[in-house]
Amino acid sequence: MPGQRRAPAPKGRSVALAERSGSRSRIFHLAVFFFLFAVPLFAIHWSLFGLPFFWDEQGQFIPTALDLLRSGAWIAHSTIPNVHPPGVEAYLAAWYKLFGFSIPVTRAAMLLMAGFGLLFTFLLAIELSRDADGAPAFLPPLLLLASPLFYTQSMMAQLDMPAMVFTLLSLLLFLKKNYVASAAACIALVLVKETGIVAPAVFFAFLAWRKDWKRAGLFVTPAIALACWLLVLHRGTGYWLGNPGFAHYNVGYALNPVRMALSFARRIYYIFFAEFRWIGTILLLWVARKSRIFRSGPWRVTLAVSIATLALVSIFGGAELERYLLPVLPVFYIAVSIAATSLPRWAGAACTGALMAGLIGNLFWNPPYPFPYENNLAMVDFVRLQQVAANFAERNLGQERIATAWPYTVSFENPDYGFVKHKLNVLETNDFHFLSIAGLPERKFDALITYSRTWAPPGGVVAVSLVRRFLEKFYDWQPDITPEQCEALGLNKVASWKLRGQEVDVYLRNRGSPPLHAARYLFGGAERPGS
Repeated sequence: MPGQRRAPAPKGRSVALAERSGSRSRIFHLAVFFFLFAVPLFAIHWSLFGLPFFWDEQGQFIPTALDLLRSGAWIAHSTIPNVHPPGVEAYLAAWYKLFGFSIPVTRAAMLLMAGFGLLFTFLLAIELSRDADGAPAFLPPLLLLASPLFYTQSMMAQLDMPAMVFTLLSLLLFLKKNYVASAAACIALVLVKETGIVAPAVFFAFLAWRKDWKRAGLFVTPAIALACWLLVLHRGTGYWLGNPGFAHYNVGYALNPVRMALSFARRIYYIFFAEFRWIGTILLLWVARKSRIFRSGPWRVTLAVSIATLALVSIFGGAELERYLLPVLPVFYIAVSIAATSLPRWAGAACTGALMAGLIGNLFWNPPYPFPYENNLAMVDFVRLQQVAANFAERNLGQERIATAWPYTVSFENPDYGFVKHKLNVLETNDFHFLSIAGLPERKFDALITYSRTWAPPGGVVAVSLVRRFLEKFYDWQPDITPEQCEALGLNKVASWKLRGQEVDVYLRNRGSPPLHAARYLFGGAERPGS
């Protein structure tokens, strides 16, 4: 009736309306922060959206995703299967279903995932800096954006950046005591990468220590999910790790005590010293002496996950790639950012500014020691060189059989990877060592294309004889074939391209005259390879 006062809403309804309003507000603010981080991430990668696939992308993860897309096969059949779960491939296949397969779609999908990594780094920084002075949460995502490894991995179809994303998410949810959601994130994590099992193992241990067995039991489910994948893999391949070669290289080969010790030293060096991170390490040591902030409960859990991850990837993994450390990098940057707030403002700004400048500089600078090209823009140089050589081969060697090493062979065989328009005839070699090339039957190939598989610049660390002997003994290292050795095998260099210390060479068999006698390279004496 007119003038009658409306009855007050029930208390429960008011609470529900307030909760829904608060939830909408949180989602809105999360979306704002996500775009705040994702837009610059996409912008700095815009020029590389069409970059053809690199190494393991075309050798493993893209063919596995395409097998899932085109035939519904969860176990790869167009490449050699291995233990890695198919989470990333399923994610990419979903994008391909919606937008079609292409290199730019792949880059966009991975950058979107990386954008969530920046958001979760920001949220985790807030959670871990509650007792810190100032507001250091914005700095870790900026440092991560400037980090060369994150820059390259954020656009690449590989496992480690998604593993970082789900590690951060599961850790954030665990610290917020949302254990069910954290366990679900851990299931996604182990289905992205099997080494992610360390995170739920740590969470289980902390809850078991408190005798909270009901919640601890939630973190058994990721192990069950991973076990189910291993059963499917074993049933499809007959091997628990997918193939015996993968098992030997990543377990048996990696468990050599010398290689394990060097791998651990490399991990420590990369996290705490490489790319100017020594500035952050000095800052952390200075602050840790007089502050107890890193001894809080949330930091104990975070450090336990990081240390367990570092230990696991130091023990296993024959390739010893730095990308395995991506789940640890954001934690380091969060710690450095919190430590910087305890300094005078000018000192904290100077330290973090110098660190950021060093990170950006290392995106372009290549060290004097061997490193994976995917650690910085050397990856782009590598792909650009192979693009040029592939174009040359497609124009001039279409009728020849080309010998080269994996994964360049698949670049020539499959136009999906962005190097050729038509399949070329190739013969795969194990490597570019002289004995490997000399052992190929002459009649089976007409051309040889070599490329810089490892970073070993003249005057670098590998040029030191003691280092070479160490690598020969513990890593089966041998020098690549030289132009003179190729000439001895009847192969003449017809084209060569160089870019920032990397090189691709094309050799064509000389059919007009017999090859030089190669015995002097095959047997003993002062003229053996590498002398």
